[in-house]
Amino acid sequence: MSSHHIVREGQEPALIIANGEACSNELLGQLLEWSPYVVVLDGAIARVNELGIKVDVLLGDFDSHEHALEKMQPQMSIEIVHTPNQNKTDLQKGIEFLIERNFAAVNIIWATGRRADHNLSNVTDVVRYKDKINIVMIDDYSRIFQLPTTFKKWYVKGSPISLMPVGTVKGFSSSGLLYNLTDAELQLGYRTSSSNEAAEDGIVTIVHESGDLLLMECKDL
Repeated sequence: MSSHHIVREGQEPALIIANGEACSNELLGQLLEWSPYVVVLDGAIARVNELGIKVDVLLGDFDSHEHALEKMQPQMSIEIVHTPNQNKTDLQKGIEFLIERNFAAVNIIWATGRRADHNLSNVTDVVRYKDKINIVMIDDYSRIFQLPTTFKKWYVKGSPISLMPVGTVKGFSSSGLLYNLTDAELQLGYRTSSSNEAAEDGIVTIVHESGDLLLMECKDL
C-alpha cells in the first residue's frame, strides 16, 4: 500500500496512524488513496512496515520502542521526529506536529480499541485541538468528529448516530432523529444521545449553545 498521488501540502487531510487496534485493509487503502502526508507513531511502525505502507514521518519518544529506527530500514527517506516530552501522548504530539506544518485537517486511524484509557484519551483529543485543526477519528465501526454549534447533514433512514458530550453541553436540540431533544443539557456519564438514528431519509439538524459535542457516525459490521 502506498500514498502516491501528488497534491499541494495542506490541501487534503493528513493521516496519522496510531498504535491501537488496526482497521480493515479496505478502510486503510481508501484513506491512503487520498492522504498525501502520512505520520506513523513509533509504537505502530513494525505493523506499518509489515503492511508495506509508505509513510512520510515517524514520530514519538521511542522510549518503549528502542528498535523502531532499525525497523525503518525499508523506508530510509522517512523524516524522523523525536518528541521526548512525557507530559503529552504520542498522538497529541503527532497532532501538534501537523499543526506546526500548517495542516488544516487530519484523519486518525488505529487510535481506538485495545486499552480503554488510551481510547478515552484519544477520543477526547478531538476536542482538545478544536480551534487549531479539524480532526476526524476513524475505525471500522465509527467516524468521530466534533460538531459546530449548528450542524446539518443528509442521512439515510436508520443511519446510527451517537452524540456524546465532552464535559457539559447546554442548549442541545435536534431534529430528524428517531429520538429528538429540545433545549437539553447533556453531560457525559449522566445524559447523552447515544444509539440514536436518522428517522427518515433527509436532513438531520443538531444545534447546541455551548460545550464540546462529538458526533459518532456508527455502523455494525
